[in-house]
Amino acid sequence: MSFFSYEAFGYFASGLVVLSLTMRSLLKLRVLNLIGAGTMACYGLLIEAYPVLFLNVLIVGIDVYYLHEMLSQKHFCEILEVRQNSKYLAYFLGFYEEEIHKFLPQFAFEGSESQRVLFVLRNLVPAGVFITHKQGADTLLVKLDFVIPGYRDLKIGRFVFKQQREVFRKDGIRRILSDSGTPKHEAYLRKMGFAPVQNGGRSQYCLSL
Repeated sequence: MSFFSYEAFGYFASGLVVLSLTMRSLLKLRVLNLIGAGTMACYGLLIEAYPVLFLNVLIVGIDVYYLHEMLSQKHFCEILEVRQNSKYLAYFLGFYEEEIHKFLPQFAFEGSESQRVLFVLRNLVPAGVFITHKQGADTLLVKLDFVIPGYRDLKIGRFVFKQQREVFRKDGIRRILSDSGTPKHEAYLRKMGFAPVQNGGRSQYCLSL
């Protein structure tokens, strides 16, 4: 391998490390940082830059440790319903307004008494909020399904739409609808088992229970 090939390899490894720092998900950050540091360690070995090799082997070890901690940790989720006029709800929606509109640009909190507001606590942290409205006897419309940065590893979505499925069915719910948002939001809905449908001329996503 020529010097310029080594240099390109080093730039590639550096790029992976920098890219890892842009990840909002801590899990993705750790995984990509592990790959980047491992690649950088190989680069240090190839050019015999042993301080670079040592530093990145150390980073690999740190990433492996924290990934093991994250993946072996048990996560407890619980649903907490709050009232429409909750001050905490107003503060939460205001604080994350810009972030919410990245996924659901059309969302606006109505404060209707017919809506239910559910916080999902993950290890007692209010990591997600769901605002729903019942349509008819067997349909639930999700007005907002939002998870804060750092918790977007799909665990909360799986908890609500998969583990809580029997709870919905006991309430008579047979399908859950969600308005389509940005491509990222639609990709998330597909991962949760939703399928695109046309409902009264509106593009929505539907999950059959």
